[in-house]
Amino acid sequence: MEQKEFNENIAKAKKSIMYVTDRPEIIFEKGEGSYLWDTFNNRYLDMIQGWAVCCLGHCAPVMVQALEEQAKTLINPSPSYYNLPAIQLADELVNSSCMDKVFFINSGAEANEGAIKLARKYGAKYKNGAYEIITAVNGFHGRTLATMSASGKEKWKDIYSPKVDGFKWAEYNDIEAIKQNINENTCAIMLELVQGEAGVIVADKEYVAEIRKLCDENNILLIFDEVQTGMGRTGYMFAYEYYNIEPDIMTLAKGIGGGFPLSALLAKDAVCCFEAGDQGGTYSMTPLGCAVGLSVFKELKNKDICGNVQKMNEYFKGKLAMLMEKYAVMNEIRGLGLLLAIGLKEEIAVEITKECMDKFLLINAPNPKTLRFMPALNISEKEIDECIAILDSVFAKHL
Repeated sequence: MEQKEFNENIAKAKKSIMYVTDRPEIIFEKGEGSYLWDTFNNRYLDMIQGWAVCCLGHCAPVMVQALEEQAKTLINPSPSYYNLPAIQLADELVNSSCMDKVFFINSGAEANEGAIKLARKYGAKYKNGAYEIITAVNGFHGRTLATMSASGKEKWKDIYSPKVDGFKWAEYNDIEAIKQNINENTCAIMLELVQGEAGVIVADKEYVAEIRKLCDENNILLIFDEVQTGMGRTGYMFAYEYYNIEPDIMTLAKGIGGGFPLSALLAKDAVCCFEAGDQGGTYSMTPLGCAVGLSVFKELKNKDICGNVQKMNEYFKGKLAMLMEKYAVMNEIRGLGLLLAIGLKEEIAVEITKECMDKFLLINAPNPKTLRFMPALNISEKEIDECIAILDSVFAKHL
């Protein structure tokens, strides 16, 4: 693309696309595997992958094939009818998890909104109208009014008022804080097993086990938001397997569609109490989305992608540890699988991400002292080495 045409397109973008975030003046044109190319044919190593969405990398061949074949056959017959890809994907998910039923939608926020509604329906039916849900400080569950209300983000507290009532925030990894918030109105506890947007904060195993015990003792539902941690991201198909603790309700998104809009609300039979009309959506369980999801699931399962995640976790952490020995500004490496973060002593994370972008490496700063990595789950050692080399050159400027 010529510079003049590029400038014209950037001007059109600023004129026509609604502002919701700051975007760099880069227009991406194509992607393959761990790489993106802009309109000037610059190649970027992508360690963000659409915010942990493109679990098989960009334009994975199995996804492209599934999209092409299904688009020629059936795109959307209406959610009022069964379709074969939805049946097949639901069957794979329930046979591979502790869940019994699935409802397919399009985004993590929709899945979490559905989980909230299901928990409140359960509370209304079986717990004398209990409706309160305990969530975690600094948690993130989406951007609908209900999921923003559930998210323990202080900066969201006063926007879009009045918010949806009935959520209590408790400090993460603090079981006493959970206990203090339980009362006769509590119908569920909703948690991320790794708080991604908070900076990749991992839940303690004892904390999760104690929450399960509390839920059992008080007839409270346990909801795991696995929007970011599900579908192999932690080295397990679902992060709850790492904890050996089963939830009553689980949500999936991001990796389940490999970049295509798809999410899922899953629950055990005893919890499934929706009646006709309680839940739905024009674009729920489309054969197009479910066909893509099925292709992703089969690839994760048949190619032992979880095994690669565990192997690359050790390799990546080892390389990051070498950097930490070299640069005092780094003080921590945390995370599970290929959801990893570097903790920094100084508030320079945003600056470092910009410098990395200048060197054609895409990483994320969820807060001023954290760098986050969410690469493709089939990433190679060579690609990790490329990432480390660029980080090394950038950190060298901050000695």
